[in-house]
Amino acid sequence: MNKEEQLLRKKSPVQIKNKKASFEYFLVETYTAGIVLTGTEIKSIRMGKASLTDTYCTIINGEMWVKGMSISPYFYGSFSNHELKRDRKLLLNRREIRKLQEATKQPGFTIIPILVFLNEKGFAKMDIALARGKKMYDKRQTLKEKEDRREMDRARKIY
Repeated sequence: MNKEEQLLRKKSPVQIKNKKASFEYFLVETYTAGIVLTGTEIKSIRMGKASLTDTYCTIINGEMWVKGMSISPYFYGSFSNHELKRDRKLLLNRREIRKLQEATKQPGFTIIPILVFLNEKGFAKMDIALARGKKMYDKRQTLKEKEDRREMDRARKIY
């Protein structure tokens, strides 16, 4: 991911993050995928009414799917409103899917969603990561590093 893509993500009006991902997992490699959505789902995402808690990705018949993603029903939607939690297809190259499938066969590796954002054309995109689970002592180390960074920032503000 180059600097230009990172700037576009920061400018995106919608950024739905999986805040627990970096705490629970070591993020090995990241990919950006498109999401197949219905009309009321994209409207809810544009309003910021989605959640990535307890979501994961799986590969079924050579296709990538995100499971457990919660998109609230659109307030102005009628009978054509979508389900709250349904499996949604992710759009990746066949080569990327094959690479992720091989990597997840190794023990301890999984694919998790990190971020949902809107690109410059208004399409919903999802950053996913190949991740390895952390042990309890790794989580404590992460908390300690985070606390140390906060203290250093406070010390800089004082001086």
